[in-house]
Amino acid sequence: MPSDSRSVAVVTGASSGIGLELSRLLASDRHDLVIVAQHAERLAQVARELTTRYGVRVVEIATDLNDPAAPPDIERELNRQGLTPDVLVNNAGFGLRGSFAEIDLKEQLRMIQVNVSALTHLTGLLLPGMLERRRGRVLNVASTAAFQPGPLMAVYYATKAYVLSFSEALANETNGSGVTVTALCPGPTATAFQKRAGLEGTQLFRGGVMDAATVARHGYEGMMRGARVVIPGWRNRLLAQLVGFAPRRMVIQAVRSLQERRR
Repeated sequence: MPSDSRSVAVVTGASSGIGLELSRLLASDRHDLVIVAQHAERLAQVARELTTRYGVRVVEIATDLNDPAAPPDIERELNRQGLTPDVLVNNAGFGLRGSFAEIDLKEQLRMIQVNVSALTHLTGLLLPGMLERRRGRVLNVASTAAFQPGPLMAVYYATKAYVLSFSEALANETNGSGVTVTALCPGPTATAFQKRAGLEGTQLFRGGVMDAATVARHGYEGMMRGARVVIPGWRNRLLAQLVGFAPRRMVIQAVRSLQERRR
């Protein structure tokens, strides 16, 4: 059973990248953890690391958030284990590069399910309990992609715009409740994301790439102080601000250029 003095944190996409680094930060602050990811073997390795290094309890849930049944299954497992989460980190997500008409439609619908539907579903299942107890924190991992449309990654950019909008609205709704909602909006980050998305060799990942540990630290500290939006890195913050002043067509063309591969 979790220690009475520890809160319980649920982290999706916890097996690598930003999700893994956030799990490490939570464990180092003595949170018991429920880590969620698709690959059971990798998840078990992470659980062993966190338990050995930090002495916290770690529950593994290997599931594919592409399955609409996954969020209710996670809630049932929490109830079965007698765990009451005070922290929810919705980190799981992926992107795909290419024109909308050329990328497999099933994969793009899967992206919406993981990036948007599962995030919304899990938040809807766990947030009411936090509000009833008048304590809790939600961290939703969006992206600097949320601030403008993204040709050659149209669906991914749209999903992240949803995450940012959703998070900011919830932050307003929960104001003064004892519960905070934070959107983490990293720019290009050195994780397995770019390989899976097909972004290797693009201008987007040729300069100014942050490491996952630094991004996670910004997000964690922002969540703990109740920030509504966290954009790691001065360059990313500057670009997010400039988007609001530059002509829309110019911004969209610039984003496309960043995502095209050099010939």
